[in-house]
Amino acid sequence: MRTPDSAPVPAGPGRRTVLALPLAVGAALAVGAAPAQARTRPGADERAPRLEAVAAFDGAMPTGVTVSRSGRIFVNFPRWGDDVPFSVAEIRDGEAVAYPSREINEPDTADPRRHFLGVQSVVVDAAERLWVVDTGRIEWADAPYGGPKLVAVDLATDKVVRTIVLPASVAGPRSFVNDVRFDLTRGYAYLTDATPDGPNGIIVVHLASGESWRRLNDDPSTLPAPDFVPVVEGRPMLNRPDGSSAGTPIDIGSDGIALSPDGEWLYYCPLSSRKLYAVRTKDLTRSRETRVRVHDLGVKGMSDGLETDRAGRIYAGDIERNAIVRRDPDGTYRTLVRDDRLIWPDTFSIGYDRNLYVVANQLNRQAAYNGGTDLRRKPYVLYRLPIGSGPARR
Repeated sequence: MRTPDSAPVPAGPGRRTVLALPLAVGAALAVGAAPAQARTRPGADERAPRLEAVAAFDGAMPTGVTVSRSGRIFVNFPRWGDDVPFSVAEIRDGEAVAYPSREINEPDTADPRRHFLGVQSVVVDAAERLWVVDTGRIEWADAPYGGPKLVAVDLATDKVVRTIVLPASVAGPRSFVNDVRFDLTRGYAYLTDATPDGPNGIIVVHLASGESWRRLNDDPSTLPAPDFVPVVEGRPMLNRPDGSSAGTPIDIGSDGIALSPDGEWLYYCPLSSRKLYAVRTKDLTRSRETRVRVHDLGVKGMSDGLETDRAGRIYAGDIERNAIVRRDPDGTYRTLVRDDRLIWPDTFSIGYDRNLYVVANQLNRQAAYNGGTDLRRKPYVLYRLPIGSGPARR
């Protein structure tokens, strides 16, 4: 890696509400295949903030980024086939350094509780702890028990202070826990399960006890849209691991996730979709048997990561347009920036410096989607852009 030269506002949904139903009943809610056209206010593109490169990576491909209150930047590298010397790193003096230690970054499947196996994202919470989301899967092999987990590192001491192992009934060997958001006020964490071969859903973790459970399991809002084929960099994106393959749809469910500043709303989206959804967090936590009312927030574009700021605005990638969009509390979507350098905007993080950070990692250029030929061109880049608001951590 190298380094190149207000008060919270509730942000409740403003569109139609649907009831979470079994798949056979609710399949009609799935988004169609037409390309996204985010509604933008006049002149939004002309006033777009400047995209600034923060760091470049010449080795493994990063997916996640998070920024602490003091400005420390952490990233992660999934073990999908690249040479990954360490899965979690801090950027120090322009270099990616194994964090919190080299030892914990050794992918030891014989001791999965104490090692990072397949880290998918990293998130700093309001108490200045770095949480590591470990899928437990190395190059798509099944995860051993103890592999799927949340690991908390105290940034004051750089020591692991908590490990929450997800039981097999919540995250089995084929699960792919993707991203997480924390509500320390209410005492819960929420994760998306983006398992490519299912099931998809939301995982809720009670932080005090470590108990966890699944909600919206294979609900239409957490599933990939049927026959979804995005057009990225002008080409249909399909699973096509070899040149003789005609390709199949990339069916990846609930992926991006964000929490409103007041903690009342959880936002999420399948990767294989252009839709944004929301649910009340109390419907996820107060009872595990009641139905959950799903709010359809319309079309925002195909997105990987999501994030919210203190003003209650939701940020998302629009992968097909090399863009970043924002949903304002009144329900309006606007394009913040379009830039050809934003090749697969992945994870978002908002810093206390009032910048939005995003990794552009060229995920669509991997060999699995291009007939076995890796089309990625290093470096991968971490960008930021000013947004005039801080993070919505609570």
